[in-house]
Amino acid sequence: MKKTTCLAALAFALACGTANAQQINVKIGVLTDMASLYADDTGIGSVIAAKLAADEFMASNPNVKVTVISADHQNKADIGTNIANQWIDVEKVDMIADVPNSGVALAINELVKGKNKVFMASGPASSDLTGAKCSPNTVHWTYDTWMLANGTGKAIVKTGGDSWFFLTADYAFGHALERDTAAVVEKNGGKVLGKVRHPINTNDFSSFLLQAQSSKAKVIGLANAGGDTINSIKQGAEFGIAAGGQKFAGMLVFAPDVAALGLKTAQGLTFTETFYWDLNDGTRAWTKRWDKERNSPGKLPSMNMAGVYSGTLHYLKAVAALKSAQDGKAVVDQMKKTEANDSVYGKSTVRVDGRVLHPAYLFEVKKPEESKYPGDLYHLRATIPMDEAFRPLKEGGCPLVSG
Repeated sequence: MKKTTCLAALAFALACGTANAQQINVKIGVLTDMASLYADDTGIGSVIAAKLAADEFMASNPNVKVTVISADHQNKADIGTNIANQWIDVEKVDMIADVPNSGVALAINELVKGKNKVFMASGPASSDLTGAKCSPNTVHWTYDTWMLANGTGKAIVKTGGDSWFFLTADYAFGHALERDTAAVVEKNGGKVLGKVRHPINTNDFSSFLLQAQSSKAKVIGLANAGGDTINSIKQGAEFGIAAGGQKFAGMLVFAPDVAALGLKTAQGLTFTETFYWDLNDGTRAWTKRWDKERNSPGKLPSMNMAGVYSGTLHYLKAVAALKSAQDGKAVVDQMKKTEANDSVYGKSTVRVDGRVLHPAYLFEVKKPEESKYPGDLYHLRATIPMDEAFRPLKEGGCPLVSG
C-alpha cells in the first residue's frame, strides 16, 4: 500500500513538472501615443486590440500566459528608447507593438534588433522599416508610405490631379511620405510645384496653407497624420481652399480622423487604408468586440489598432509553435514561414524584408446625405491586391534580400 502511494505521488510530481515545462510566458509592451496628436488613431485603442488578441489566443492555448503592458512615448525617440530598454532589460518584455511616429519607431527598430526581441510595427509608416533599415527582428504590419503614395497618389494623378504642393510634417514619417508620393506623382506625369514643412503637432497652419494656396497647385498633399491632418483640413476650409478649386489629398487618414472632421468637412477626401470597420462581416464582428472593451460610444477603431490585433495574434502563434518567446529572430522567422489568417485582415503573408502583404483599399468619404447609420463613412472605390499594394521586394534595398 505504501509503495503504491509513493508511486502515485511520483507520477503526480512528474505530471506537474511536465505541465510546468510546457507553460509559456509572453510579455507584450504596447508603446504608443496616449495623449497627443496620434492618440485617437492608436493609444488606448491599440492597447485594447493587443489584449483582445492575447485573450483570444489564451482561450484556445491555456499553456500560454500573455501579459500586456503599455506606455506613452510622447512622440520622442529618447523617451521611447528609455521605456523600451526598461521593458526588455528589467520587465522582460518579449515583443513591442504599435509605435506610431516613425522617428521613434526607427529607434526602437535598432534597439530591438540589438537585444534580439521582436518589434511588431503597426503605427509607424516609414517604408524605410522594410527598406534600408530593415531588421530580422521587425515585422511591419499595417501600411507604409510606399503603399499610401501608390494607392492614393496614383489614383489622384490619373483623375486629373497632376500638380501638387506638399504640407509635410517635419520628421522621418513626413519626409518619407513626401518622398514616396512625389516619386509616384512624377512617374505618372504630374508635377510637384513646391513644399513646406511644419512642426509636428502644431496648432496654426495659416502660413503653410497660404503658401499652398498661392502655389495654384491642383492638389495639396498632406504628408502628415492624426491631429495635424485634421487641423490642416479644418483650417483649409476656413481659408476657402476647396471652394477655390484646390483639393486636399490626405495621404494618411484614419476613420477616427474622418469622424472628428465630420462628413460635411471631409466629404470627397480620397485615401488608402488596409482596414475599415464596416468592410465585411469579419471586420464588423471584431469591431463589436473592440467597442465592448473600449466602452466609449461613437469611437471607431483605426487600421493601426486592427494591425496591432492581427500582428499580435500571428506573433503568438509563432511563439506557441516554437514553445518559446526568448529568441526574437527565431520567432520572426517562424512568422515568415506561416500564413497569417484572422477575421480582420484575412490571409496575410510576411515577406523576407518584414513587410506584411495584404490587400489595400481606396476609399472616398461619403457626403452627409449618403451616410445611412453612425460610422457609415466611406465608399469603397478600388481594392488593390496584396501583390500590388506594397513596394516590390527588389526595390526596397533591404539587406535581408539576397540577389
